[in-house]
Amino acid sequence: MGFSLERIDDKVEFFEGFSLKDLEKQIQVQIDNNRALMLQVHNVQHQVLTNEKTGRPYYSAVVHFKAK
Repeated sequence: MGFSLERIDDKVEFFEGFSLKDLEKQIQVQIDNNRALMLQVHNVQHQVLTNEKTGRPYYSAVVHFKAK
């Protein structure tokens, strides 16, 4: 059995939630987790949509992590 260790250079993660605070918390947890992989935030894109039925906002974000 052989093991191959390769470094991750780029990683893209998607997040979603019904509150901005919850979305920020999810992203911060992954930032801390990816520090162990020596990845840092390269770019963040976010969107806010309004649910037509409930009128509540729905938040989503894409975070691009790159190797240091």
